[in-house]
Amino acid sequence: MNLTLQTDYAFRTMMFLAVKAPELATIQEISTHYKISRGHLMVIVNKLGNLGYLDTVRGRGGGIRLLRPADEIRLGEVVLAMEPHFHLVECFQPEASHCLISRSCRLRGVLDQALRAWFDVLNGYTLADLVRKNVELTSLLDVSGANTLTDTIKESARMQ
Repeated sequence: MNLTLQTDYAFRTMMFLAVKAPELATIQEISTHYKISRGHLMVIVNKLGNLGYLDTVRGRGGGIRLLRPADEIRLGEVVLAMEPHFHLVECFQPEASHCLISRSCRLRGVLDQALRAWFDVLNGYTLADLVRKNVELTSLLDVSGANTLTDTIKESARMQ
């Protein structure tokens, strides 16, 4: 199973914003850091905004930030919101399935169980779990300016 590039970029964007929180970031800033097409990122940011994950501030000095705290955003919910479907095999779409053995096949049940387990694992983690106390990530993103989460990370690193 592969996640779409949109989901990958959505996670990268949200991780960047979680590290930078509560400050605003710009699409250009995120695009530059990740070397992602600005156009692709604009589409993803728009979608994340419409889904209620991002707050967009227009005008001079504007930008984007997480609308909800990072510790309230479950990874599985982001995947479900961003991915178009989870049709692992043909029979996951009964209306389009031409599989001769669908009625007696047990594979769909096994795959469905595996998919639920996968989402259970993803929903066991939040966006904050990806960035909290992740000094290397903060360094790689080279996010300038002090912020609450970054200060907490740096303080934790000093105490270790």
